[in-house]
Order: sequence, then structure tokens, then C-alpha cells
Amino acid sequence: MQHGKARFIAGFLALPLALYVWYVVWPFAQSIGYSFTDWGGYSDEQHFIGFANYARLFKDELIGLAFWHNVFFLITVPLITIALALFFAFLLNVGGRGNRAGIRGVWGSGVYKIIFFFPQVLSLVLIAIMWQAIYRGDDQGLLNGLLIKVGLVDQSNPVGFVADPTPFLGVPAVLWWILFIAIWGGVGFYLVLFSAAMQSIPKDIYEAALLDGANRVNSFTRVTLPLLRDTVSIAWVYLGFIALDMYALVFVMTPSQGGPNHASEIFASVINFTAFNSSRSGRYGYACAMGVALGIFTMILAAVQLRITRRERLEF
Repeated sequence: MQHGKARFIAGFLALPLALYVWYVVWPFAQSIGYSFTDWGGYSDEQHFIGFANYARLFKDELIGLAFWHNVFFLITVPLITIALALFFAFLLNVGGRGNRAGIRGVWGSGVYKIIFFFPQVLSLVLIAIMWQAIYRGDDQGLLNGLLIKVGLVDQSNPVGFVADPTPFLGVPAVLWWILFIAIWGGVGFYLVLFSAAMQSIPKDIYEAALLDGANRVNSFTRVTLPLLRDTVSIAWVYLGFIALDMYALVFVMTPSQGGPNHASEIFASVINFTAFNSSRSGRYGYACAMGVALGIFTMILAAVQLRITRRERLEF
């Protein structure tokens, strides 16, 4: 009976597993293989060059610039997104007043959750196109038009936004504007995620904390945050993956897909730039090495994060 059950399950899994291996695993394996060659991408001629492509990564100034831009996103995107999502989730679920003071969410919290979550129903490219109109660098842009009307900006010299490479706090201004879009689009999802986790916390715990004289800040730091640690840890890993990508926003929003003057260049855009564009085009082997290096760095980062935040499961 068990043997027949195993054959039945294997029969159902065989085709999906074969498709997954062919369309997902095999392309990854091919990329690893190509990374050890000097393949240009437009011919069948390939020569094995060992780790030469990987050694070149440490000498490439553009890779170094893109790496630090990704580090900027890796720090700011998870930190700010999680902080805002936790604050709003706590406010909507525990921060209201009523018959059970301090234990109910604010009035209309369900509507606020829908509003915050709305960007998640839009594709990332559609969000980027919408923000292109908002950030447009002339008087036809929504922000520039508003700033010109209130007299904060001269019509002859509008704000460049995503075309502005001027450093702000040591980081090109264009990256700050892209960061704002990433946070705006991501907060809603994690707000709903944290709200679901908070709703699973028994209200008796909050009532006991209130009876002991805890205020809202103490309730958040001593009750909510410790019990949400596992959820926050998972959210941090997911947002880390997003921060190491950011390709769609950079590609759609910035001039020359990484400009101006490489001010918004990130790892993913350099891979595309190396493989397809400009004087670096036709270097598929080198581009594959970049992709493999990024994949390895991402997995190491996720493993370290999960290791640091690992602990025994709390039950309540």
C-alpha cells in the first residue's frame, strides 16, 4: 500500500519537478559554467579561463560603485520599511482607544490597511511609470509643478529628482528618491504581515501589561516586538533580497538605466550594462560571473541573518 502511494505521489511530482529543473535549475547551472569562460554571447566560441572573471570583479571600479549603492539600499530599505510597518501596524491594531483602552486599533483601521496595501496590487513597472510622472524634471511633473506654484522652485530651474547625481549625506540624490518609491511600495505589505502577527497575540497579555502600568511605548518594546521577532526576521530577509535587486526601479526611472553618470548604478544594472550595452557589451561570461557573485552574496547574507535571529520558538 505504501509503495503504491509513493509511486502515485512520484507520478504527480515528476513533471513539475522536471519543468523546474529545466527552466530554473539548468539556467543557473549554465550561468555558473559560462562564468568560467570568455564567451561573448553572440557566437559559439568559448574558452575556459578559470576564475579570471571573478578576479576582475575586485578590480572593476563600476562594480565597486554599484556594490556600495546596493549596500545603501540593503541598510535603508529593510530598516525604514520595517520601522514604519511596525509603527503603523501597532497603531492600527493596538493603538486605539475604546472600552478596552489601548487594546483596540484606531477607528477605521480596516480602511487604512486597504489604503496602505493598495500599491501591492500594482506591478512594479506600473509603479515606476507612475512615479516617472511625479518626478518628471520639468514644470509638467507633479512635484515640480506643485513646487513652482508655491514659489519654492524657479520654473527655469526645476528639480532633477531621479536625474540628480548631487551627493546628499554622501549618497547621490537619485538613490534617495528611488529609496522613497521602494519604501512607499513596500510598507503596506509588511504592515498587513505584522498586523496578522499582532492579531495572534492574546489580548490578555496587553491587558496584564496595562494593569502593571505599562504605557504604549512599553507595550510595544516589551510585549509586541519580542513576540514578533520571528516575523520581523523573515521580513528583513525578504527586504534584503529586494534591496539587492532594485533593478526595475533603476531601469525605468533613471537616465541610461543607471545614470546619470552611473550615479544610480547597482549590481543588477551593471550586469545588464555589461551584457548588452555600450562598450562593455558582448561580455556574457563576465556578466554571468557578476550574477553568480551576487547570488552567492545573497545566500550568505540570508544565512547570516537567519543565524543571528535564530532562537527557540515562543508559544503563548
